[in-house]
Amino acid sequence: MPKLVIEGAKQLNGEIKIQGSKNSVLPILAATIICDDECIINNCPDLLDVHTSIEILKYLGCKIKFENSTLAVDPRSINRSDIPEYLMRKMRSSIIFLGALLSKSGNAKLSLPGGCELGPRPIDLHLDGLRQMGFIIYENHGYIECKSKYKLPGCNITLSFPSVGATENLILASVKSSGITVINNVAREPEICDLINFLNKCGAKIKGAGESTLLIEGVESLHSAQHSIIPDRIVATTYMSAAAITGGTLLLKNISVKELDSIIPIFEETGCLINKKSESALYIESPSRLYPNKLIRTMPYPGFPTDSQPLIMAMASVANGTSVFVENIFENRYKHVGELLRLGADIKIEGKVAIVEGVKRLSGANVTSTDLRGAAALVISGLAAEGITTISDVHHIDRGYESIEKNLKSLGANIERKN
Repeated sequence: MPKLVIEGAKQLNGEIKIQGSKNSVLPILAATIICDDECIINNCPDLLDVHTSIEILKYLGCKIKFENSTLAVDPRSINRSDIPEYLMRKMRSSIIFLGALLSKSGNAKLSLPGGCELGPRPIDLHLDGLRQMGFIIYENHGYIECKSKYKLPGCNITLSFPSVGATENLILASVKSSGITVINNVAREPEICDLINFLNKCGAKIKGAGESTLLIEGVESLHSAQHSIIPDRIVATTYMSAAAITGGTLLLKNISVKELDSIIPIFEETGCLINKKSESALYIESPSRLYPNKLIRTMPYPGFPTDSQPLIMAMASVANGTSVFVENIFENRYKHVGELLRLGADIKIEGKVAIVEGVKRLSGANVTSTDLRGAAALVISGLAAEGITTISDVHHIDRGYESIEKNLKSLGANIERKN
């Protein structure tokens, strides 16, 4: 298996263009199967999770062309409504095909999904909402089979928690209903808005993007569309963190500055100078040593994102003081902490709370990534550590980051991928 080898303690400087959003492109790729003709997706990142989605699309019968960040999906030859276990286990987001298949053919059969092990992430909210819509659901030994006997009339659903995945599945399952579906307490993430924008381009009638209630008027069919994926705000945060922890400067291009509103104050608290160059460009200049973050609580959007918590924790590990984190979204989101300790970090965990005492320096070590954002935190820490850091299980990184070592090398990092 490949590993990333980093010789740390080198300042990063330069500029970088941010890739398209992983969390946006995956539900949009699932949505293409509902359309009657070929869809063109621009600014598509080249990621392991994207290739897993492509495998699923091909298994279902789609024809695919992927070149130079443009992905064409032709769903006209779809001839299946099931997804095998070996594909479902590759990523958690595979569950999003459930709602899309139900809109496409009225039935679906798939196994429970795999992906990062961040603690219990049951799909009860997905299934409860689908049952309220009128779908009949059977669960048996890790498999789910859903079907409808008639065209669904629409309904009123209230989610007990603003789950991103449940929101996406219910949107996809309801776009071709025969009536109006109202979904309350939905997730409001920019990636949800991007999915809605794509579907509306295809002829869907969805109102309320970015708000807590969605109104979906069912349509007979969806036509083809061309769409560009929004920039990845978590990847932007990752490179900002890499610059900050090494005392460097960075100009980020192809970003959406407004989507970083919950992130920018966190960096400013650490002493970083942030200059918003435009709506799509941001400059960060970091101090010689970072200040701590007094308290960071992960919350649903527009609060501080759980995906950014490991990245900021890596910065806090070398800050001049004590930082406190409260993880409110995932039970096992601190799995990266054990590996940060190997690098010399001083972190104590008590339930949902992590107390980080900043140390003057980290030291290189052999570490193992356990999930996508935890892996990115190890890369960030390795960039600051003195000596050599070797990170194994880097397939986690490849699930969400396009050419991460190439990008970091362009900024002055000494990083190589080795077998």
